[in-house]
Amino acid sequence: MDFAAGALQMICMGADFLRRMEWLDASRVTGYLRLFAALNTAMIVWLVATSRGGIDFNGYLLGSDFISFWTTGHMLVDHANPYDGAAHILAQRTYYSTDGAYTAFYYPPPFLLFCWPLGWLPYFPALGLWLATTAAVYLVAVRLWWRKASLAAPLWLLFAAFPAVPIVITHGQTAFLVAGLLGLGAWLVPVRPYLAGAMFGLATIKPQFGLLLPLMLLATGEWRVIASAAATAAMVALLSAGTFGAQTWIDWLGASERAQVAMAYGQIGYGKIMSPFAALRLLGGSMAMSYAVQGAVTLAVVALVLKASWRKAWTPGLAALMLAGAPLATPYVLDYDMVILAFPMFWLAGEGLRNGFRNWERCALAAAFAAPALARPLALFLNVPIMPLAMMLLFAVIWRREKMPSR
Repeated sequence: MDFAAGALQMICMGADFLRRMEWLDASRVTGYLRLFAALNTAMIVWLVATSRGGIDFNGYLLGSDFISFWTTGHMLVDHANPYDGAAHILAQRTYYSTDGAYTAFYYPPPFLLFCWPLGWLPYFPALGLWLATTAAVYLVAVRLWWRKASLAAPLWLLFAAFPAVPIVITHGQTAFLVAGLLGLGAWLVPVRPYLAGAMFGLATIKPQFGLLLPLMLLATGEWRVIASAAATAAMVALLSAGTFGAQTWIDWLGASERAQVAMAYGQIGYGKIMSPFAALRLLGGSMAMSYAVQGAVTLAVVALVLKASWRKAWTPGLAALMLAGAPLATPYVLDYDMVILAFPMFWLAGEGLRNGFRNWERCALAAAFAAPALARPLALFLNVPIMPLAMMLLFAVIWRREKMPSR
């Protein structure tokens, strides 16, 4: 009995340790941020310094995934079809070839407008330009949320410390651009509705993150934003069709089917995907069960977002809720996409500093911040998916605070 009582007491103490996390004060946060920033910076410097001819120690081209966008740009310059899978493989291997390495291209035709200029540049200048411009978009958006949160930590330290940031950089991915467009648009809705809509329209280059956005805009009655987003999306769709041919849309639909198969059957690797669907597949769940769980999570997120926003005015809290729910609502989200969580984390941190942190909020912030550093290694090597749980906790505490602003 004494042993059982002692064990129960330890469990309660451990739960309280995570529930309140009052030990995570400003000085400790600053120390952890500096440690993460140093590790992230050292990792990138080491990766570049130990590369040979642009190939890292693992045999991957620096900027790994960017080769797909750069190859697409070259194909467009040469008037080739980037949605022809065989042609894309051949073109990519013409520029860079290693055993078993190929990065597919599944983005919709509006994204071709972003890839086309890259085809006029050599690979590494194009990679540098891509990362600089997309990071600038992201930082413009992040700065607005950071200033509102009134955090003591400087923006450069938060950017350098966030583990999702080096993942984007080392992959040369689109996450800075997509997250920046969504974060900037979400912030601008009450003050610049037409500009906000334009940002949302451009963000259709990665449509799987757009499920919650139109629902929340409808629920809050933001008709000017909806009109601007629809007009912008239509404009870039027509521009891409006029520039590269209407056939590209038909070809993209075929490529999308291949993408669905690649995701569902683990050709990308379930350990790299951060969704509830991938978590269930990683744990041995059947295809039907995994899709059922993902569907349940998506429906729950949609229902909670609509309940929080129905006939309400658009607020930063609702925007944070939408951005926290976006990666949960899609079965196809990777660790580099976690940079989008910076916006809801800034909002929650600001609310906590102004009004006091509630139970589990510090834990949610710490988990969402640190999890991208561990999510892929734990999933790939130990079959332990932690990122969906971190996202769910962050979404839950933001929903509670937005739905019940007073204690």
